[in-house]
Amino acid sequence: MKILADIHCHTNVSTHAYSTIKEMAECAAERGLEAMAMTNHAPALPDSAHLFHFQGIHSIPRKICGVIILRGVECSLTDKNGGLDLPERELEHLEIVIASIHSPVYLPKSKKEQTNAWLNVIENPLVDILGHLGRERTGLDAEEIVKKAKAYNKLIEINAHTVNYGSKADSNCREIIKACKKYDMPIVVNSDAHICYNVGAVDHALSILAEVDYDEELVMNTSLDKLLDFLSVRKNIIL
Repeated sequence: MKILADIHCHTNVSTHAYSTIKEMAECAAERGLEAMAMTNHAPALPDSAHLFHFQGIHSIPRKICGVIILRGVECSLTDKNGGLDLPERELEHLEIVIASIHSPVYLPKSKKEQTNAWLNVIENPLVDILGHLGRERTGLDAEEIVKKAKAYNKLIEINAHTVNYGSKADSNCREIIKACKKYDMPIVVNSDAHICYNVGAVDHALSILAEVDYDEELVMNTSLDKLLDFLSVRKNIIL
């Protein structure tokens, strides 16, 4: 299995990321990727991109170093109701919208609260991907989230950066992967790269998928065409 579109990447618009979009694209090309998404953090997270970044994002060339660039965002959940930190008018013109929990913005106090926050954000029609679920410390009801995400035609991310966090994160990710397998859930495998050398670096995540014999047809970013077909349910991405 090979990932051909890494659709969760950060550039040095934030100071906790270290590479330009050109440097990211160069490394993506070296790894043989067809596409990558620039998904910088929305404004609520400390040192994140300013609102103006997302308003002007379509000035980014569609192709850099031969790699197709998708324009997106990683939003933070702001509350248990599934609120996000970027206005709908901005989300509407982005091609990839990832929703994630980041503790400096919002930290659920219990497994139930966290599960409910995810269930609420799934209902947002502008969200495409649930980001790094395995990172969360309070735990969550993976099966309940997977079932609703599938019903609402969302993607669940297997985040390679999270898988490498340590034994707890690895265990969480395995639980989520097993729930996804049980319900034939479409997923994406992303690097969450914050420096160019990590773009497309998802080997450990792929090894876990191989262990459980995950159906490659359900991994949407093993093919750019397959990914775009899935996203076209809600979006009109013209390359």
